[in-house]
Amino acid sequence: MESLRLIAGVVAPVQYELLLFALAGLLIGGTDDFLMDLIFLARAARRELLIYTRHRRMTGATLPLSHTPGSVAVLVPAWREAAVIGPMLRTCIIRWGDGDFRIFVGVYPNDPDTIDAASAVAEEDPRITLVILPHSGGTTKADCLNHIWSAMLREEQASGARFKAVALHDAEDVVHADEIRLFDTMIDRFDMVQLPVLPLLSQRSKWIAGHYADEFAEAHGKQLVLREAVGAAVPSAGVGCAIRREAMEKIASARGGLPFDADSLTEDYELGLRIAEGQGKTAFVTMRDAVGGLICTQEHFPETLEDAVRQKARWLVGISLAGWDRLGWSGSLRERWMRFHDRRTALAALVLFAAYLATIGYGLLWLFALCGVLQPPEYPPPVEVALLCTAFLMCWRLAFRAFWTGRTYGWRQGVRAVPRVLIANVVMLMAARRAVGIYVRQLQGAAVRWDKTEHIFPVLGEGRDQRPAA
Repeated sequence: MESLRLIAGVVAPVQYELLLFALAGLLIGGTDDFLMDLIFLARAARRELLIYTRHRRMTGATLPLSHTPGSVAVLVPAWREAAVIGPMLRTCIIRWGDGDFRIFVGVYPNDPDTIDAASAVAEEDPRITLVILPHSGGTTKADCLNHIWSAMLREEQASGARFKAVALHDAEDVVHADEIRLFDTMIDRFDMVQLPVLPLLSQRSKWIAGHYADEFAEAHGKQLVLREAVGAAVPSAGVGCAIRREAMEKIASARGGLPFDADSLTEDYELGLRIAEGQGKTAFVTMRDAVGGLICTQEHFPETLEDAVRQKARWLVGISLAGWDRLGWSGSLRERWMRFHDRRTALAALVLFAAYLATIGYGLLWLFALCGVLQPPEYPPPVEVALLCTAFLMCWRLAFRAFWTGRTYGWRQGVRAVPRVLIANVVMLMAARRAVGIYVRQLQGAAVRWDKTEHIFPVLGEGRDQRPAA
């Protein structure tokens, strides 16, 4: 019994300190999310009452043609993508049909399988150009994109015609038929246009891959819409986005001729912010096609815990850690708020870890109380109030997560979204640990490498456009 009292005497103060730290972090993060939700709801109500009662929503069918039509260069970096690059390119050709586009595929000389798969499709359609990098892979996606950009410039010189816009896609993307026409029209008004990204549901991984569906349903249904609404920059998702040719050239000129920073793991995210910093206009376009489907990019996301952790770690390093160093806190108060929202993820993992430890500690204290070695844990009134507030914010967050997933994928997936939050938390905790290690090695001078995950491509027709909220 005496040993239990000694252990309880150690657990009680540690649990209390962890609780205070977790409460502070959860209140800050929860309030941030809560304010974003309230602003979005107010904006949505205003648009429904004052705008859409007088004007019909524009769709792919009613979208006017560009007054200055031009060709779109589509850049596709590919490293060890033999399994997906062929079906992806054929889908582009089929769905975009007679659209004015040219696809440039970047491959590495030490990846013959990907070269063979891409070459087979390039032989079928002259609008596909294979760009073989001068060195072995994989380096970084940004390095690959830079070489594709240079090949595009050589194509412009040879043809004597400039592209109107540059679009970005990954080798596993399922594109939408209206994408090229939408880009051609919207680039007349904006320097960068981002379309929603819609994860494809996986029957093999309803929990690991499924949590991406939950996150993207909310992020691309609400958060990116809100960023544009409040006047903050829209970051590029790296796929399903188009950049005005002149805007890309401006960034390239500032970097010595190459638009993508080869030392960045999230070159796509930075691109939209760099354009906005140069006074360019960025837009997130949510539009339905003629049959009511969302004009978006679809793809399968990682299906295993290991791949999900690797991918999330790359995002954490590029956005939350290195992004802080590289992009700073410039811009308006609204822009800084959105950057805080992006970068808080790494700290949120630490807060979440403390919250789990505090919960375990609370359970131990009750066990000790049942054994009669101490009194049941009690907290001061301010802490009790903070606990109630965090409980409300947590319930609100779970309800919103379920709402967005349900609205996008149906009510069954909305129900699954609630327990999938636990999966998302585990992935984030493991990814944060990995991200810190990667970031520390980068600070010590380690080379940035393309830490890619395995990709799969759906059978044509399986990747049909689904119907998230507009």
